[in-house]
Amino acid sequence: MQNDRPPHPSRAALGRRNLMKAAGLGLAAAPALAACGRGFGGDDDSGDGVTLNMVWWGDAARAEKTQAALDLFMERNEGVAIEVEYQDSGPYQDKLATRFAAGDAPDLMAMRMDSLREYADRGALLDLGEYEGDLDLSGLSDSAATLAAVGDSVFGVPAGLNTIGFVVRKDLAEQYGADIPDGDTWGWDDLAAFAQTVSDASGGEVYGTGFDAQTLANIVVYCRQQGEDFFTEAGELGISAATVQSWFELIDGMRRSGAYPPAGFFEEIGGGPDQSYIAQGKLASQIIPTNNFLGYNAACGGSLALLRIPGETRSVRRGQSVDCPHLWSVASASKHPEEAVKLLEFLTNDPEASLATGTTRGVPANADVAEEIKPSLEPDDQLATEYLMALQEEELPRSYTYPPGGSAIADVLDVIAVEVEFGRTTPADGAAQFIAEAEGALAG
Repeated sequence: MQNDRPPHPSRAALGRRNLMKAAGLGLAAAPALAACGRGFGGDDDSGDGVTLNMVWWGDAARAEKTQAALDLFMERNEGVAIEVEYQDSGPYQDKLATRFAAGDAPDLMAMRMDSLREYADRGALLDLGEYEGDLDLSGLSDSAATLAAVGDSVFGVPAGLNTIGFVVRKDLAEQYGADIPDGDTWGWDDLAAFAQTVSDASGGEVYGTGFDAQTLANIVVYCRQQGEDFFTEAGELGISAATVQSWFELIDGMRRSGAYPPAGFFEEIGGGPDQSYIAQGKLASQIIPTNNFLGYNAACGGSLALLRIPGETRSVRRGQSVDCPHLWSVASASKHPEEAVKLLEFLTNDPEASLATGTTRGVPANADVAEEIKPSLEPDDQLATEYLMALQEEELPRSYTYPPGGSAIADVLDVIAVEVEFGRTTPADGAAQFIAEAEGALAG
């Protein structure tokens, strides 16, 4: 599976308003950005046929797999052409907003989870619930089907499903005499004990664990385990300063004991599994998106065990959920909504479409389709697929859409977590500051 974390704003972006908010979802155009692969900009329909414009972020390998599925769709639907456009994830969001600003919205588009609500609240996205006769979502679990739900409306369908998991290097655990915890029953204290054993036995050459305090996916799970939704269904911040403080203190405690790397350790790490510290043998465990398990396990010589996040059975409630790298959404201004929905139905529910695309965007959202294509996957992708499918059969908390302004909260957390990491602010003060600034971001 392709490394498919949604584009994330950098620390330097703190204070910069989300483009959609600043431009009222495109009432002022942003500068044009160079595209990777194909440039954004739809063509007019030619002749009597229909041309759909479909855009996403990704690379040439993803484009090749996607095109194989689209070719099959076009073979079955004479008179429908699909203009595909893709580019790197970094400039994608600004470029998409520019398209809407110019009145040139694509028909079908990759939509970030943290941006969907901002587009939907402005009426820019088609309510797919009005097309339930043409788009069958009955094959999706409740967790997957509600990912893009706002009230009674549905504004997107998962392009693939994903979650986070904890990976442990079995070879390093064996080398340093640390028993791998039971991934179904372990808690955060078990992680700390495992990590301490590795760090002590290695003389500090290998840290027992390491993961980002400022990655929203990580803290969201932790907050749910404490009984708090990071974002509520009403679009409010649902967490307390006490819970954020305990998250900072959990990591700070392991850092002080040497079980977790010192401040600044993660600053110069590369982006892919091959460059990761766990692949370099400097970490024995970490959190990863499960759709990256194949790449990480290959980089670690096949030595990884995939566990659930600590605390799942020993906290107030479950914290993990089923999420997605990105959604497929249809523009409300599309001139061909029926054809766009038909394409979305094909990508979601046709096994041949998913056989063509593979797991480049995660596990197919339709559970029957995921089961059907599983034998065609690499063994590590099969394991990650089974991990996620098992989660969907359990009673999990729902993932609520980010409220307007929610995307700015990642910036706030990023900066404050670094201040706590370097000891320039205490966990208590950092948590209080985060709550105040996050609530301010949501208030607009």
